Amino acid sequence: MSYCKILGFDKEPFSTSPDPEFFYLTKEHEAALTNVLIELRVKRGLSIILGDVGTGKTTLSRKLIQELRQRSDFTFHIILDPSFDNESLFVNSLVKNFDINVSNFSQPTILDLRETLERFLFQKGVTENRTVALIIDEAQKLSESSLEVLRVLLNYETNEFKLLQLVLLGQLELYSKIINIPNFFDRISFKYTLNPLDFEETKEMIEFRVRQAGYKAHMHLFLDDAIKGIYEYSRGYPRQVIMLCHKALRNVILKNKFVVDAGLIRELIDEEIRSGWHRKDLLLQKSSY
Repeated sequence: MSYCKILGFDKEPFSTSPDPEFFYLTKEHEAALTNVLIELRVKRGLSIILGDVGTGKTTLSRKLIQELRQRSDFTFHIILDPSFDNESLFVNSLVKNFDINVSNFSQPTILDLRETLERFLFQKGVTENRTVALIIDEAQKLSESSLEVLRVLLNYETNEFKLLQLVLLGQLELYSKIINIPNFFDRISFKYTLNPLDFEETKEMIEFRVRQAGYKAHMHLFLDDAIKGIYEYSRGYPRQVIMLCHKALRNVILKNKFVVDAGLIRELIDEEIRSGWHRKDLLLQKSSY
């Protein structure tokens, strides 16, 4: 039997899967989500969310998709891995995933596909009064040719609005790519950088996930000193917090404990360091113990 059932959970509280139902909206995540939704609604074109590994970009993208699914006037697609070797593969992917009919071409050229995309965007945005959105996760993987495709698509507009709404979520190296493309960088309507959580946000996220998973007991599973240890080691990176909490609950059962305390967290961290299965930059935090 898993620790979920033993501890009274309906679901696993600390899965690393990007489930929007378990996404704790910090002030930064909420600000990013709200502003992106506004940009999409007013059709400003390009929004970019940057963040280090594990700051919640992927889950934020799933939360955005969840919001868009509730709106009947949106046509959207998300790309999870934009590693396309050339322009042709990228453009063909867009045509396919937006379900655009190209049967009138025997062997469409890049120019044919671009013109087809433009007609599609005009049909949806002007004739049908719909908003077409493309969300790209892991956007730091975009090649120069793919960024050029996106730049061209952002050129398609009416006198009032952009025909394609583009949201890029990527690691910090995306900035160094686009800063060297002025005619792309200048098109950014909204830009935001996600930072790790502070201590209070870390505590609130842990408690939120525990409640969201169906835990109904009155006692706290994670004592404050344990949360302090989790925060100091993870430095507030959500993914690291989640992984450490998962290990902690598993060990609560194995060690016949009732709560996660500071001693258990210290044991788990020391074990990670001894085994070498840890992020090297987190070693800086070991002096806190």
